[in-house]
Amino acid sequence: MTMSHRPPSYDDLMRASRRHFLGASALGLGALAMGDVLATAPAPQGPSFAPRAKRVIYLFQSGGPSQFETLDPKPGLRTLHGQPLPASVLGSQRLTGMSGYQASLPIASSFVGASKHGASGIELSDLLPHTAKVVDDLCVIRSMHTEAINHDPAITFFASGHQIAGRPSMGAWLSYGLGSMNRDLPSFIVLVSKDANRDQPLYARLWGSGFLPSEHQGVQFRAGSEPVLALSNPEGVSPHARRAMLDALGGLTRAAVARESDPEVDARLAQAELAFRMQTSVPEATDLSGESEATFDLYGPGSRDPGTFAANCLLARRLVERGVRFVQLFHQGWDQHGGLPGGISHQCRQTDQASAALVMDLKRRGLLEDTLVVWGGEFGRTAYCQGRMTVDDYGRDHHPRCFSVWMAGGGVKAGHVHGSTDEFGSNIVDDAVHVHDLHATMLHLLGIDHERLTWFYQGRHYRLTDIAGRVVSGVVA
Repeated sequence: MTMSHRPPSYDDLMRASRRHFLGASALGLGALAMGDVLATAPAPQGPSFAPRAKRVIYLFQSGGPSQFETLDPKPGLRTLHGQPLPASVLGSQRLTGMSGYQASLPIASSFVGASKHGASGIELSDLLPHTAKVVDDLCVIRSMHTEAINHDPAITFFASGHQIAGRPSMGAWLSYGLGSMNRDLPSFIVLVSKDANRDQPLYARLWGSGFLPSEHQGVQFRAGSEPVLALSNPEGVSPHARRAMLDALGGLTRAAVARESDPEVDARLAQAELAFRMQTSVPEATDLSGESEATFDLYGPGSRDPGTFAANCLLARRLVERGVRFVQLFHQGWDQHGGLPGGISHQCRQTDQASAALVMDLKRRGLLEDTLVVWGGEFGRTAYCQGRMTVDDYGRDHHPRCFSVWMAGGGVKAGHVHGSTDEFGSNIVDDAVHVHDLHATMLHLLGIDHERLTWFYQGRHYRLTDIAGRVVSGVVA
């Protein structure tokens, strides 16, 4: 039997929306001819292999914490304090305009001491006494490096795997790849410290969905009576009226999808339905009043004040308990170009206790085993002093060539140091870890092959790790 095929009608040809056409084509009409050849990647259905972690809490320290005063102390620099950084150490290092004009680059030793802690004997700055208590649960990576030397591209790189804005954030990739574990809360939630020194701006695009469906973007929770903006019903609108409106919207959506073939229509309805359910789930999740005094004492006095870093750490634990897949905290103020001793001491007082408490709290509740916690910023700081050097007023410039982060739980090696830097803390000696490598490793711990988590856009398959990245087996337990 021979099947006949009618010529496509004008309506058939125009069924794909302009948004869909522009999003899928990179070469205009030429891409249409390749439609049967380049198929879009199917949506992943859960992990590719057995995951070690189910969820992530990322404690992002915006501004670039100095590794010398945190996770990679260099006490030996005291004997070299004030001497010029050797040219052999500086090498071809990029300098920012903030210190590139300096005639000399004097070595700046740390103003604070360091000690070894725990059975693992990991050395930490004395500014982190609480982190020291959980050091045997940490995997400290001292050999991180990145490509960006200024804040905006550097933080964008960590957030999305690319220095130019527009790509999906890592939380959005994870939401797309693994989906939600709680239908009443977003799979990706963002918390920004209200008590931070906001010296560098944060943009909503850092937790955006890019070219992924908008349902995967991060949702920012705020302190106060309205944790999520515009979530409550307007005055005079009852829950029954809102439900009826959504039911009507669902009918219109089904008609629009049949007509437009635009997945964003479905995404927006999914967001509206989630927002309706969040009207009851969000107040319960964000209400800290039921927490014990012992828990507040563990996280520190700031934990009683919603919106602080300490309170956000406690809230992050509550959110992952309720099935939120990815929680990202942003704490600004780690940009000590001057006034380093006072500035970074203040930052550590704000964050040290709560960061350690989060690890302790997750562990005692049996959650640390399958929750990956990450702490770190967008780059490190220089071994040399920026500007003048006095006892209480000196600073460090941006340093992308080596810096430190720590990870805990979720299948990483506990009580372990990965990689090392030279005696000046200026160059990596061994086991370098790039930003793409960190992302690949995080995805691996979550059961995802970073090369397979892709989205077809503008003529090619994109992924969080771009065209690079490797799993750092040395940090996997």
